[in-house]
Amino acid sequence: MEEHEYRLKPHIPPHGAPPRLLDKLQIAKNWLPRYTGMPLDRFGDYILLTNFQHYINRFAEMFGCDIYGEDRAMQAATNNYGLTIINFGMGSPNAATIMDLLSARQPGGVLFLGKCGGLKTSTEIGHLILPIAAIRGEGTSDDYFPPAVPALPSFKLHKYVSEKIIAHGCDYRTGVVYTTNRRVWEHDARFHERLRMMTCIAIDMETATLFVVGHYNQIPRGALLLISDVPLTPEGVKTEESDELVTQQWAETHLQIGIDAMSGMDEGCELIRHFRY
Repeated sequence: MEEHEYRLKPHIPPHGAPPRLLDKLQIAKNWLPRYTGMPLDRFGDYILLTNFQHYINRFAEMFGCDIYGEDRAMQAATNNYGLTIINFGMGSPNAATIMDLLSARQPGGVLFLGKCGGLKTSTEIGHLILPIAAIRGEGTSDDYFPPAVPALPSFKLHKYVSEKIIAHGCDYRTGVVYTTNRRVWEHDARFHERLRMMTCIAIDMETATLFVVGHYNQIPRGALLLISDVPLTPEGVKTEESDELVTQQWAETHLQIGIDAMSGMDEGCELIRHFRY
């Protein structure tokens, strides 16, 4: 698609007439390249999302592709096989933004490769979490659906990802992830007790938003989370040093599973369907 086809054009209404609002697709087609620096026609059919520049740098090294948007809010790269990776930043507002902007591309599937805090005694640093659902504690998703609507991944996409995890000889946990907008909560004993009462397996800042906004935009979506800390234990709060160790030991496998899963999605999830209610 040529750039001029999706560039926003000024509209001058007739005298006395109200201005005509741009529709969502027009905005998304303009803003996805604006936020990432990558032309719309460079985005692939399948998308990996991450919060970490290391992941996108490693992806570019593996496939010899260019990274766009190093001077933008988000960075993106696409390999020769049509797989795109995007570093969209941190937090639920950014998660909602990228899932809205990806409606310009309507990808066949989106997989979030994020890190999370483990909340169960059975979860350890380095474990993988394939969440069956997420609790909407962030507030952002309330702008899309009422609170009673659950935040769920696309089942067939997660089923295929689980097969790739096993093929790599890795184990994983399933359960419900709590998504919050709070960044510094580790000191709050009352919040700890609330998490225990909800029986969450992990906590993060994006998963519920990605699931809900993906549902809103009819985009197949999933999340493969890497436990980077166990914050309910005295020694478990993440530091810069401990996070670097997690990246060194487990990030390569995390990324490779995501690449393998989304590279084979055409064969593995060809019957994903969307229904309107």
